[in-house]
Amino acid sequence: MNMNGNDVDDVSHYEMKEIQPKEKEIGSIEPENEVEYFEKTVEKTIENMEYEGEHHASYLRRFIDSFKRAEGSHANSPDSSNSNGTTPISTKDSSSQLDNELNRKSSYITVDGIKQSPQEQEQKQGDLKKSIKPRHTVMMSLGTGIGTGLLVGNSKVLNNAGPGGLIIGYAIMGSCVYCIIQACGELAVIYSDLIGGFNTYPLFLVDPALGFSVAWLFCLQWLCVCPLELVTASMTIKYWTTSVSPDVFVVIFYVLIVVINVFGAKGYAEADFFFNCCKILMIIGFFILAIIIDCGGAGTDGYIGSKYWRDPGAFRGDTPIQRFKGVVATFVTAAFAFGMSEQLAMTASEQSNPRKAIPSAAKKMIYRILFVFLASLTLVGFLVPYTSDQLLGAAGSATKASPYVIAVSSHGVRVVPHFINSVILLSVLSVANGAFYTSSRILMSLAKQGNAPKCFDYIDREGRPAVAMLVSALFGVIAFCASSKKEEDVFTWLLAISGLSQLFTWITICLSHIRFRRAMKVQGRSLGEVGYKSQVGVWGSAYAVLMMVLALIAQFWVAIAPIGGGGKLSAQSFFENYLAMPILIALYIFYKVWKKDWSLFIPADKVDLVSHRNIFDEELLKQEDEEYKERLRNGPYWKRVLDFWC
Repeated sequence: MNMNGNDVDDVSHYEMKEIQPKEKEIGSIEPENEVEYFEKTVEKTIENMEYEGEHHASYLRRFIDSFKRAEGSHANSPDSSNSNGTTPISTKDSSSQLDNELNRKSSYITVDGIKQSPQEQEQKQGDLKKSIKPRHTVMMSLGTGIGTGLLVGNSKVLNNAGPGGLIIGYAIMGSCVYCIIQACGELAVIYSDLIGGFNTYPLFLVDPALGFSVAWLFCLQWLCVCPLELVTASMTIKYWTTSVSPDVFVVIFYVLIVVINVFGAKGYAEADFFFNCCKILMIIGFFILAIIIDCGGAGTDGYIGSKYWRDPGAFRGDTPIQRFKGVVATFVTAAFAFGMSEQLAMTASEQSNPRKAIPSAAKKMIYRILFVFLASLTLVGFLVPYTSDQLLGAAGSATKASPYVIAVSSHGVRVVPHFINSVILLSVLSVANGAFYTSSRILMSLAKQGNAPKCFDYIDREGRPAVAMLVSALFGVIAFCASSKKEEDVFTWLLAISGLSQLFTWITICLSHIRFRRAMKVQGRSLGEVGYKSQVGVWGSAYAVLMMVLALIAQFWVAIAPIGGGGKLSAQSFFENYLAMPILIALYIFYKVWKKDWSLFIPADKVDLVSHRNIFDEELLKQEDEEYKERLRNGPYWKRVLDFWC
């Protein structure tokens, strides 16, 4: 007790020693010093206010400075840098040790024949920041491209082909798309650091002229799609109001798309993730409601079943030729609806973990083809007859033309169509967002390859292709003709430019895959160097090329002798549906004359299999795969199920 008391006394004595001088100091302040004290206080307050003003101004200054060229970068050999001039490090998804197993032990991968650590690899991958994560690519594989093509554009196709022809056409094109995504996934992992993605592959794997022409056509396609989707979005609003000028909504949507893309790959990925979540939820809700309506559990028509497949029928046309023509007429629309599926490869150079994310998303593509497209269109065919008057409008001309809205509203359900229309609006904005992002990256990659003016290869400190984005924004201004009387004429021809380019792009992806495998065989290289192999192999790519060439031939037939034209030839219909082909041929000839290169393709033994390629260590990959499988065997059952299906 005495010890505790002494301790207390000691502490009290110590505290008094410290406090007393302070009291003495405070008490000794003389009146004349009080004025000086308050003057210093006011000065400090002013200094703090000035600091806060400078601090807020620094945000604006940093934002403006972020558009300056990345430090240490130049046109042809950019070095990764952020706004501070330091090398940006990719954000790794470390939420699960199992998810990172395949990449954890790949500490050294040979690139251009030189072993490099991941940090060294990241420093050589260009200025574009790697902000896209596996969760983004999964949703891209499921929802990207679900826009006017599927939700609105199929209105005219259903009217021309009938529900049976619609399903057959989409099934054929869906089988091609799965092969395309597999080929795209294999090449994207190998060339994950190659800016420009799949548009660059034919330049060194097939033929430079073919790569040049298809890349420019692809760029023009998405430069035109962005304003098209913005106008479609303004027209979607007309479902609720027609008293406001369409240009008002174009301004709102235009600014929204530009602001999203100012945040670079991260802004694009997060916005697209949100859009895709909404679209997938809408499709799930439509599944449930459509089944209930068809069975008579909702609406005013009672049990419907397969009524419309019997009357008016599954196919439109009185003769087998007319029915076949209706089926082949769906190919281009289906390609447009499946469009942007190849975006997996487009974003490979900006993904945190391409070797895991791309194969996983490619595997999920089959679910999208089966459920999002084929199953939902089958339900639409059960609920909407192809003779419906509401299907006669042009694709995208009005939201009421959407077969998904008709499938619900025509059977007496009143509230749900508003929700579906809202998701259609988000879907259109999603496609516009993707078109803006894609067109700017393609234009930048063309400049880096020397196939476009060098000013377009400008990459700022935040990893954005600023000048190329400016061009995309200028093309978006075309959307302000939404209130013009000639808007339908303008956009009919804009669609004619982009109509077939999707098929040409897919053909070059598959040709690049075939030529890559051929070159590997001729040059004696092992496929063990490939980080991910296509599940359908070369034969899948060959099948896709064959079917798409047949689709081009069929589309030529439909374009020059349109359905419902009585077999008469129409020049206007031909150019409205086949304009992309003359543009492609003109670009191809222009490159041949410009470069004076008259070879048809690059010989397999001359294909460059070293530059730009990630050459994986075959033995190390086998070891990683065995360890990964061992961890799955020893892990919980649900992880094995998840790995098999996802």
